[in-house]
Amino acid sequence: MTPLRPQRIVIAGAAGRDFHDFNTVFRDDDRFRVVAFTATQIPNIEGRLYPPALSGPLYPQGIPIHPEAELEQLIARHEVDDVVFSYSDVSHETVMHLASRVLAAGAGFRLLNPRRTMLASSKPIISVGAVRTGSGKSQTSRRILDILQNELGYRRVVAVRHPMPYGNLAEQAVQRFASHADMDRHLCTIEEREEYEPYVERGAVIFAGVDYEAILRQAEQEADIIIWDGGNNDLPFYRPDYHIVVVDPHRPGHEMRYHPGEANVRLADAIVVNKIDTADAAGVDTVVANVRAMNPRAAIVRGASPLSVDDPAAIQGKRVLVIEDGPTLTHGEMAYGAGVVAARQYGAAEIVDPRPYAVRTIAATYQKYPTTGPVLPAMGYGREQMADLEETINRTPVDLVLVATPIDLARLVDIDKPSQRVRYELQEIGRPTLTDLLRARFVRD
Repeated sequence: MTPLRPQRIVIAGAAGRDFHDFNTVFRDDDRFRVVAFTATQIPNIEGRLYPPALSGPLYPQGIPIHPEAELEQLIARHEVDDVVFSYSDVSHETVMHLASRVLAAGAGFRLLNPRRTMLASSKPIISVGAVRTGSGKSQTSRRILDILQNELGYRRVVAVRHPMPYGNLAEQAVQRFASHADMDRHLCTIEEREEYEPYVERGAVIFAGVDYEAILRQAEQEADIIIWDGGNNDLPFYRPDYHIVVVDPHRPGHEMRYHPGEANVRLADAIVVNKIDTADAAGVDTVVANVRAMNPRAAIVRGASPLSVDDPAAIQGKRVLVIEDGPTLTHGEMAYGAGVVAARQYGAAEIVDPRPYAVRTIAATYQKYPTTGPVLPAMGYGREQMADLEETINRTPVDLVLVATPIDLARLVDIDKPSQRVRYELQEIGRPTLTDLLRARFVRD
């Protein structure tokens, strides 16, 4: 009898969930052979190798990473049995279009059981997810950090961030950030700094990387409680004791139409309906009705995202360039963000369209994501793109630049004209509040 060969697998991903799924499900199981990863969404992440230092003894040569456009060729070349879908923030329709490509090429299409990939911890885990990129997950995570530290008395709160390993994967296996110097040493991109810097500025430690088992065990040594700060609309990598999910009434209906955002809603213990101060009432009502229908047991917290700037009077009557969070505009599909809201609120005379002045990789970003409005996404996946961002900013003829990213962008690029930061934090409206919910579950003895 001919022995069965291992099942041949391709993992379709975007340099994050895909590596975690491999590490937790496939790496040490000789019934499978992962012949390749494919990559999409993030610039310049294909053409690399998942290195032998991380891939384990079954993969002494590592695993190649190909563009997702080559999926059919990979299936044919390697006689692939199944393609595992392992990335986030795409419509249900997009998932099934990819599944149709896979089926037509002769392979099966799989989604992994999320509980199979959630690692257990010896410390309490509060996880924060969302239904779309740009819903307000990061500000919700910051609010939870403040509650734990300042209201519930936790002194050792550690955050773990969903992966963003855009550099040397072996060197990024476990990363710990407690200072700006740590971010400089790890050559963090703008996208990484947007997530890490707010924790560092609050005196907290945040971990990230590639090997989330190793990250968890190190974080447990420093923590009394851990915040899982998710990426995009992905599901947690750690088994949560309490799962909080943020929904966005600026995009009503998306909570039911995007993967795995809908799964997040159905798994949630609490749902934060954010931005009710700027969304229309019909959008809020639609989102609330949808999440109640999908998950009637979840508590619902209503929240606002009040804006602040350094000098409101300096915006009045000015021609401004608005710089928004990059992923919110790209795979988040928003045409605007907090910067546009602030420009209108504080009386800017004109929001100048930067698209005619965009160069190289920034111009390519507009071509790839045509739904982006007359604003500049803060794209910075590497030094080359950061230089292109800087040139685009300085080519745009404006009186003032409004920077609505969570970081001080002026630390990273040279802006040759006056600039202001737009800040925004979560503010709960009515009851229950996040404090109410967390105190009921995580009060200290």
